Amino acid sequence: MSAPLNSLTQRNTPHVLALFRVVVGLLFACHGASSLFGILGGAMGTGHTVPTGTWPGWYAAVIQLAGGVLVLLGLGTRAAAFVSSGSMAYAYFSMHQPNALWPIQNGGEAAALFCWAFLLIVFTGPGSWALDRLFFGGAERAQAPTVERAPSTV
Repeated sequence: MSAPLNSLTQRNTPHVLALFRVVVGLLFACHGASSLFGILGGAMGTGHTVPTGTWPGWYAAVIQLAGGVLVLLGLGTRAAAFVSSGSMAYAYFSMHQPNALWPIQNGGEAAALFCWAFLLIVFTGPGSWALDRLFFGGAERAQAPTVERAPSTV
């Protein structure tokens, strides 16, 4: 990669990670809100809600709403992303994977993508613009992850 482009991407990585976190958190929270409150098309597009206390749908929706809002705000980001990732892994393997092997065949694309997106957030952190920084004095660093590179032989 050219030096100016490399410099640009390195400098903006914390902001792009934050934007990624905000978008993923918002989409996940909307998914939970639709199931809990019947808004945005309702649970699975039916216009209805998931009955309170039913396993696993209602509990999944609560995790989606709470985890999505926490990740969106950057508050307890790594823990919220870890729980959210785990809930999507459970959803994929218990609800989708028994129907077919591949996500495109079993309708589990969203569960798989959310699972991996949240796992990425666990490891990269919230990026910049996180409430964790405001409340906990920058416990999460806003720097781009560094990668050790072998010296070039060219």
